[in-house]
Amino acid sequence: MLNRFSLVFISIFLSFSGWAQLATIHSPNGKITFNLTIRDSFPEYDIYYKGKKIIENSPLSLSFENGTLFGGLTLQALSKYKGQEQYKLLIGKTNEVDEAYFGLKITLTQKTNTDRSLILNVRAFNDGIAFRYEFPKESNNDSLILTDEISTFNFPQESKVKALFLPNYTTSHEGLYHNSQLKNIKEDTLMDMPLLVETPDHIFIGLTESNLLNYAGMYVTKHNGIFRSKLSPLPDRAGVKVAARLPHNSPWRLLMISDKVGELIESNLVTNLAEPSKLFNTDWIRPGKTTFPWWNGNVLPDTINAPGNNFVTQKYYIDFCARNGIAYHSVVEYGLHEWYTSDGTNFVPGPNTDVTKPVPGLDMQQVCDYAKSKGVGIRVWVYWSALYKDLEAALTQFEKWGISGMMVDFMDRDDQEMVNIQTEILEKAAAHHIHVQFHGTHKPTGLSRTYPNEFTREGTLNYEANKWDKIMKADHDINMPFTRLLAGSLDYHLGGFRAVRESDFKVQYTRPLMLGTRCHMLGLYVVFESALGMVCDYPEAYEGQIGFEFISEVPTNWHKTKVLSAVPDEHILIARKYNENWYVGGINNNQKRSVDISFEFLDSGKYQATIYADAFDSEINPNNLYKQKKILSKTDRISIQMDNGGGLAMVLKKISE
Repeated sequence: MLNRFSLVFISIFLSFSGWAQLATIHSPNGKITFNLTIRDSFPEYDIYYKGKKIIENSPLSLSFENGTLFGGLTLQALSKYKGQEQYKLLIGKTNEVDEAYFGLKITLTQKTNTDRSLILNVRAFNDGIAFRYEFPKESNNDSLILTDEISTFNFPQESKVKALFLPNYTTSHEGLYHNSQLKNIKEDTLMDMPLLVETPDHIFIGLTESNLLNYAGMYVTKHNGIFRSKLSPLPDRAGVKVAARLPHNSPWRLLMISDKVGELIESNLVTNLAEPSKLFNTDWIRPGKTTFPWWNGNVLPDTINAPGNNFVTQKYYIDFCARNGIAYHSVVEYGLHEWYTSDGTNFVPGPNTDVTKPVPGLDMQQVCDYAKSKGVGIRVWVYWSALYKDLEAALTQFEKWGISGMMVDFMDRDDQEMVNIQTEILEKAAAHHIHVQFHGTHKPTGLSRTYPNEFTREGTLNYEANKWDKIMKADHDINMPFTRLLAGSLDYHLGGFRAVRESDFKVQYTRPLMLGTRCHMLGLYVVFESALGMVCDYPEAYEGQIGFEFISEVPTNWHKTKVLSAVPDEHILIARKYNENWYVGGINNNQKRSVDISFEFLDSGKYQATIYADAFDSEINPNNLYKQKKILSKTDRISIQMDNGGGLAMVLKKISE
């Protein structure tokens, strides 16, 4: 292995001008090569995969408060290292990680009146490259003020790009993804991450970031034909992106790389690069499925009394959870008013909003006590600023009631200030044994390793939109594994059980309708990694309906993940293992297709397979599906048809060795 860990560097200290080769580093398996050079006084890098260049001549620079760029460099030190990421995950696509990497640290000094130093830290894994900027403490300066970070990614111009375009940095990250050739993307258009690049040689690169702590969130634009980073600006300091004390470091800039797109989805690089867990006691952390009655319109049976945010309403949903193995019930709004006292409008907190005071008629202690007696946890929805204005008091009261978790909503920013607010919420929520679901916010960056009480994040358009729009279709769902899900656990309003043909779809705020088949919905529970799988419809929409037993049974956390088949824009099949059993999910775009499934991923022995597939008439009645049982082993293969907007789901239970 060590013969692949080669470094070529200049052995004397120089002030660089023109071009000089500094270093080369390989991944442990030798498939990925990272070359660093100095060109015109700036660091510049190339990346090769299996000998094919996928990034070339990509400069790296930083802009500081006084307007100076980090250039005119002197090499101060260069060192190699190697490491092994070995850790357990409570939240994620696997429960144990053991992956090697080779690393390279290059210390560069800017010989100006500031004598500023920078360490460029690079790591090469078998499935990608990551680098970050490290800012050491300086003798004459203890602060860092960045006005920009100029990390570039010079992909081949004929590459295909799948990305979400955004108008600005103030965003919930909700929109449709677009396919474009890189050369046709409009200059200086803001793009969200993760994004997917496919080179002309059919090598796939997922671009995102990891370990976003005390720094601004990163986006990219195309500038002069090259992708370059853009940092989310601080709202109250014109032109400043990052302000911090030294020493400090940026998040990791991460490129997942493979000629098999499914390997990007299987990758653990985002958590590999995150800091280890800061929580010592994690026994209370329990991923699981949750109700979210806001989506269905808080539907209650006609026989129930006193509709509204009260004990009777919550009891109805808690009892449903207890009957069907749903771990959590979420207390949300009713009649477009928060569950807590608020004098604001449209959920925006007013001056007297107080999340520790429920609306009249709602006794949260009574609700939590009853739920506990039924083995069900209670979660609450909160507007972030209503929570944050007196965070410790709110969390103390939540813990006293017995609340298990919360959805924190409407942040719509990822500047350094908001990033730090979210970190503080995670830290303090953990101290009160409360898990967090961030909604109306940016992608994950591996903090489910650092703070395992971060269950999931939204960061995309999802089925909440069905309450007011027709925009959500199977073609959007199929983009998720190849983009947003590369970053981690996804907050998505799953479980709609009223599928209709597109010609029959109409917008309705209560009992929303769905496009795509019921099997498509079942498949999403496996395809989409989510530690907090939503069960958004109302009890009578589920109970007695075929397929609901799969939702009741499917886990939300996994011990192993294997992508069986994946073609961007077309279909994906994923197998995930929990304990001895496997679960398979598949989703399709809007073109009918048959998929062949090999069960080579299974362990030895026999499995009782329960298979859910689109029915022969699902194009007419998309809620129909057929269910069958088979005995399968790893030598078997079967073929299943997925309809337009269709899918499939399987449970494979170990029955013999």
